[in-house]
Amino acid sequence: SSVNLSSWVQTCSIFNHACRSRSPPLNHHYPFYIDPLKKKQEISQSKNRRICISAILTKQQEAIQDEEKQSPSFDFKAYMFQKANSINQALDAAVSLRDPEKIHESMRYSLLAGGKRVRPVLCIAACELVGGLQSMAMPAACAIEMIHTMSLIHDDLPCMDNDDLRRGKPTNHKAFGEDVAVLAGDALLAFAFEHIAVSTTNVAPARVVRAIGELAKSIGTEGLVAGQVVDINSEGLRDVGLEHLEFIHVHKTAALLEGSVVLGTILGGGNNEEVENLRKFARNIGLLFQVVDDILDVTKSSHELGKTAGKDLVADKVTYPKLLGVEKSREFAENLRFEAEQMLVGFDQNRAAPLLALANYIAHRQN
Repeated sequence: SSVNLSSWVQTCSIFNHACRSRSPPLNHHYPFYIDPLKKKQEISQSKNRRICISAILTKQQEAIQDEEKQSPSFDFKAYMFQKANSINQALDAAVSLRDPEKIHESMRYSLLAGGKRVRPVLCIAACELVGGLQSMAMPAACAIEMIHTMSLIHDDLPCMDNDDLRRGKPTNHKAFGEDVAVLAGDALLAFAFEHIAVSTTNVAPARVVRAIGELAKSIGTEGLVAGQVVDINSEGLRDVGLEHLEFIHVHKTAALLEGSVVLGTILGGGNNEEVENLRKFARNIGLLFQVVDDILDVTKSSHELGKTAGKDLVADKVTYPKLLGVEKSREFAENLRFEAEQMLVGFDQNRAAPLLALANYIAHRQN
C-alpha cells in the first residue's frame, strides 16, 4: 500500500508541476507539452504530510465515486461498429467503381481496406457533441478518410517508407504499380474537397467554407506535409530532441486528427470557444496516437499490427521509445490522455462519452 501511495502522489506531483510551468514546444502552438524526463519530486515522510496525502486521497476517491454515479454506461464497441458501418457505406457510395476503372479500383482498394475509422468517427462525434447531426458531418468525415488513405498510399511508396504491407494487405503500389498508386492518392485528395463542397447539406455555406479551409491547412505545409518533410530530414540525425520530435508528430499525425475534430465542431454549429477547446483536445489525442504508435512498432509483431513492425528502427527514425524508453513513453502517453480529457470537462458528459472513450481507446489500443 505504501508503494502504491508513493506512486500516486508522485504522479500528482508531475501533473501539478506541468500545470504551473510548461516548456513550450518548437512550434509554440502545442499548449500541453509535459516533459516526461523531469525528476519526480520526493515526498516528505512527516506526519503532517501523511495527513495531507490522506485528505487528498479521500477527496480523490469521493470524486471518482461521484463521477461513477453520474456517468451513464456507454457501449464503445457498439458505438464504433455503428459509426464505422455508416462511414464504410458512405465511402463505398462516394467512390464507386466507374471509368477509368483502373484508377477507381486502386482508390477503392486502399479506401475500403478496413481500418478503425478513428478520424471520421472523431469528426462525427465532435459534430454531435455540439448539437449537430451525423448527416451534417458525414461528407467531411468521408473526405478526412480519403485524405488519410492518400497519405498512407504515398507514405508506403519506395521513395518514402518503402513498405510492402498495409492493413494486412499488400500496399497499393505493390498491387497496382507505383504510377497508379501515386495517381490514386492524388485523386483521393482532390475528390475529398469536392465531396465536402458538393455533398454537405443543412449547413450554412460560411461554415462549409471554414471547414474546407481548416482541412486544407491541416494537410499542407502547416500540417501533415510539414511533419512529413521534417521527419524525412531527421532520419539518421543523432541530436534530435523531444521538442523536435514533438514538432514532427504534432504536424504529421496530430494535425489531421485535429482537423477531424475541428471540422465536426464547425459543421455541427459549435461556437469559437467550443472549437478551440476541442482543438486542444484533438492535439493531445493526436500526439497520444503517435506515441502509442511508436510503442507498438517496437513491442508488437507485423501480424498483430497488420503492417510491418520495427520499420522505424530499420530506418533509424527518431521515436519516443528511442529517446525515452518504452516505460517513460507509456507514462507520457498517459499524461496526454489526462490532458485531453480535461478539455471535455465543460461539455455535456453524455454527449462527450464517445470522445472520452475514443481517447481511452487510442491510449490503450493494441494495433
